[in-house]
Amino acid sequence: MKKHAYFDSYDGPGWPDPTWLAPYFLTDAGRRRAFDYDNDSWGLGIDGLNGTEHLQQYRGRIDIRLRIFGNVNHGVLLCHQKFGPDGIDYYSIGDRGRLHEWVETMHGDLQPIGLFIPFEGAWKAVKEFMETDGTLPKSIKWIAVSDLPPGTFPGP
Repeated sequence: MKKHAYFDSYDGPGWPDPTWLAPYFLTDAGRRRAFDYDNDSWGLGIDGLNGTEHLQQYRGRIDIRLRIFGNVNHGVLLCHQKFGPDGIDYYSIGDRGRLHEWVETMHGDLQPIGLFIPFEGAWKAVKEFMETDGTLPKSIKWIAVSDLPPGTFPGP
């Protein structure tokens, strides 16, 4: 299994040390650096989970992604994606009453405010993801993509 990450100045194999990553979620200066300047979306990944690293992508290999979208006013939206057999996507769930209110990312995408959670909770989930080799964290609430109401993500 191969781990990789893209978060601020870390872009490469393996994952950054949790002590390096924590301030991005737990301090105001870190939050602004990670989510209020040039970029607001990052990620951690694993390719070839459960002994499938010898298989090709989308041909039996199990890959996991934790996509991290941050906004200094709304918190963090996490998306846990599993590619391969029994693949499914989950989103962090915050205020269900705000699923049809959106905030624009720095890339121009609209993200539902109701899927954002507080930075502290997001950090617990990111840390748990790293400690459990990509398992869906139990420290926060999630909603499966199939359970999202129509229109949660506005599109063309």
